[in-house]
This record gives sequence, structure tokens and C-alpha cells, in this order.
Amino acid sequence: MLVGFFGCCGAVRESQCLLGSFFACLLIIFGAEVAAGVFGFLNKDKIIQDVQKFYTKTYKENSNSTMILSYQKVLNCCGTKSIPCDAGSETKDCETGIKEFFDSKLFIIGYVGIGIAGVMIIGMIFSMVLCCAIRNSREVI
Repeated sequence: MLVGFFGCCGAVRESQCLLGSFFACLLIIFGAEVAAGVFGFLNKDKIIQDVQKFYTKTYKENSNSTMILSYQKVLNCCGTKSIPCDAGSETKDCETGIKEFFDSKLFIIGYVGIGIAGVMIIGMIFSMVLCCAIRNSREVI
């Protein structure tokens, strides 16, 4: 919300300072997004293991919690490898379901990240173009 405020007010008031702040904020967010994307891609297996461990720990504490039931519904799974449930032999365990979900949906997450990064780059370009246009129009006056 603060970043949007910088961009809108900078454009309306023709303020180079606010537009520069908008650009700097977008640049920082863009850098953080790229760093998180690289980190997530390089540590995909560790992230999957952490989610599986979290699921297993929560399942052992309370197998009927809302979160566990949500996992089971979304992933179409039941139980864990060490604690199978009685849903039938065709139902996979949720640890396998989590791994399959991450493996099959990772490219979608990447495409969404690339799309958001593209919008941010366009925002940075427009803010600098507007900032330069404001500077040039003030030099003429």
C-alpha cells in the first residue's frame, strides 16, 4: 500500500522524490523476489521435506484438525507413510501427495513469479520515464 501511495502521489503531484522512492521500493521488492525464487529453486527438496515433516508432526498431534483435512482434500490423500489410514488401498499417503504436488505445480509458481517480475519491471521503467519527463519539463520553464 505504501509503494502504491508513492507511485500514485508521485505521478499526480509530479514529485521526483516520490517517484524515485517508488522506483527504489520496486527495485528492492524485485531483488527480494529474485532471491526468494533462486533460493526456492535450489532448495526445493529441503522445502518439500520441511512441509512433509510439518504435516507428519501435525497429523500425529491431531489427525482430525482442519489443516490436516484440508491437506487430504486438496491432495486427495490420507495418512502418512508410517501411519496409514483406512481410506482404501488406492489412496496415496499425504507425504507422497505433497511431493507430487510440488513437482507438478512448480512451473506454475515460476510462471506467476515471472509475470509479477515483468509487471514490476514495467512499473520501474514507467516511473523512471515519468521522473525524467518531469525533470525535463521543469528545465524548460
